Amino acid sequence: MEWLQAIFKKSPEIALFLSLGVGYYIGKLKIGTFQLGGVAGSLLVAVIVSQVGVHVDPGVKSVLFALFIYAVGYESGPQFFNSLGRQSVREIAMAAVLALSALATVVVMAKLFSLDKGLAAGVAAGGLTQSAIIGTASDAIGKLGLAAEEVKRLQGNVAIGYAVTYVFGSFGAIIVCVNILPKLFGRSIRDDAVKAEAELQAGVPVFAAGQQAAVAELVGRLYQLERGPVTVAALEDEHAAATITIERVKRAGAILEVHPDLVLQAGDIVLTVGRREAVVAAAARLGQEVYAVEGMEMTMQRRDIVLTKREFHNQSVEQIRAATAGGVRHGIYVVQLSRMGRALPMLPDSVVQLGDVVTIYGAEQDVKRVAAVVGYVVEGGDKTDFVYMGAGLVVGLLVGLLTAKIGSIPLTLGSGGGALLSGLLFGWYRAKRLSFGAMPGPAVQILKDLGLAGFVVVVGLSSGLQAVQTIRAQGLTIFGIGIVVTILPLILTMLFGRYVLRYDNVAIFAGALSGSRSANPAFGEVLNKAENAIPTVPFAITYALANVFLTLLGPLIVALV
Repeated sequence: MEWLQAIFKKSPEIALFLSLGVGYYIGKLKIGTFQLGGVAGSLLVAVIVSQVGVHVDPGVKSVLFALFIYAVGYESGPQFFNSLGRQSVREIAMAAVLALSALATVVVMAKLFSLDKGLAAGVAAGGLTQSAIIGTASDAIGKLGLAAEEVKRLQGNVAIGYAVTYVFGSFGAIIVCVNILPKLFGRSIRDDAVKAEAELQAGVPVFAAGQQAAVAELVGRLYQLERGPVTVAALEDEHAAATITIERVKRAGAILEVHPDLVLQAGDIVLTVGRREAVVAAAARLGQEVYAVEGMEMTMQRRDIVLTKREFHNQSVEQIRAATAGGVRHGIYVVQLSRMGRALPMLPDSVVQLGDVVTIYGAEQDVKRVAAVVGYVVEGGDKTDFVYMGAGLVVGLLVGLLTAKIGSIPLTLGSGGGALLSGLLFGWYRAKRLSFGAMPGPAVQILKDLGLAGFVVVVGLSSGLQAVQTIRAQGLTIFGIGIVVTILPLILTMLFGRYVLRYDNVAIFAGALSGSRSANPAFGEVLNKAENAIPTVPFAITYALANVFLTLLGPLIVALV
C-alpha cells in the first residue's frame, strides 16, 4: 500500500475524484428498495481510501461547501422570502425540538456510560455534525477553574469524541431523512416534491428542460384557400373570438408580403398560426390543409420579456389587452406570466406588476415590436455572471466572519451560514432584476452536486483514518453512543413533526428535518431525490436556526455532565 500512499501524497486530488467516482457508482446500487445515494456512497468510499493515509488541505473543503450552499441559496431566494411569515413557525419548532432532544440524549448517555465533559461534548459535536460545538465546549471547559493538565485532557477528549462520531453523524442523517422518513409516510420524496411544485404553481404546467406538452398549445398549419377574394384583416377578424394570424402567403409560386389589406384569392397557400383550438375551428372555413410547401417555412420565437412600463402596473390581463392596439399585439401570443420565478395563472382578471416576466410567442419582428412597448427581452444563454457570483460569495463569507456574543458564548453564522444567506439575497435580487446576475440552471446544478459531494469526500478523507484508529484504541463504546446521539434526536423530531406539527409533505418535511440538524449531506441527498428545489425553503429556515441552537449546546453539556 506504500505505492498508493505515495501517489496520494503527490496528488491528493486523485483520492478525491476516485472517492467521487466509485462512491456515486456504489450509490446507484439497490438492495431491495434501499439505495445508498451518491453522497453517502462517496463518504463511505472516502473513509476506506483514508486508511491509506491522505492529506487534503482543509481549505478545499471550505471552498466546495461555500459553492454548494451559495448555489442552494441562489436558486431558492425568491421562494424563500415569499415563504417567510407565520408559516415558518413549524420550522422554528422543529429546530428547537431537535436541539433540546439532542441535549437530553447526550446528557443521559454521558451519565449512563460515565463519559467526562470532554468526551460528551465531542460526541455531540460529531454525532450532530456541528463543529462549532468543539469551540464553545472547549472554551467552557477552560473556564471551569481546573488544573491546566486536566483542562488539556478534557479539551483533547472533545476532539477524540468528535473524530470517532462525525462520519456516522453524516451518514446516519442521510439514512433517517432519505430512507426512514419516506417509509413513515408511505410515499417517496420525489412524488411529494412534484405535488408541492404543482400546488406552488397554482395548477400552471411548468416543464423541465427537455419536456414539452404532447399536444402543443400553439400551432402553425398550411391551408390552400377555397374562397376569395378576402383581405387578411377580414379573414383574421372572422376568428376574433379565438385569434389566428396569417403569417405567410404564397401565390402562383411567389411569396407575397403580408399586410392587413392584402387581398387573398382562392388557391393561395397561407401559413396560419394560433392557439390549437382556434386553428382547428378555422380549418373548415379556410380550405384543405397541405404539407411541406417550399418557401412557407417560418421560425417562431419564444421569449421572456420583463415588464418595465408603468402604465401596465397593477392592470389585469384583460385591461391590458383592451387598451393595447391590435397592430401592437398582432401575431403575438402570451404563453405564460411569472413573478419572482413562480408561474401565475393566465386568467382575464390576473393582475400584472412591474418586474413580472411575460413569456410570448411569435415571429422575430413581432417579438421585437412588443418588447419595445412592454419592457426588455431577457437574454438567454449559458454564460454565468461571475462578477455577480463572486460578489455574492465574498459578501456571504464576510458575513460569516461576524461574531455576536450571548454572555461569553460566541455565536456566528460561519462560512456556510453566511454563504447561504448571501445566496438567498442575491438570488432574490436577481429575480427582480433579470438584466444581470445570470446563473443558468445547469451551472447551479453542477455547483450543488460537485460542491456537496466534494465537501463530504474531504471530510471522509480527513477524519476517516483518525476515527478508525480511535475506535480500535478505545473500543466501540464511543462509536455506539455516537450512533444513538445521531439517530434518536432525529427520530424524535421526525415523530414530533409528523404527529404534532402535522407535516404532510415528505419533501418539505425532509428539507426541514435535515436543516434542523444542519445535516448538509442529508440535505444534498434529499435534493437529489426530490429533483427540484421544493425542500430548500424549509431547509434554509431550520438550518439557520440550527447553527445557533446547536452551537449553544457546547457550554450546556459541559455544565450538565
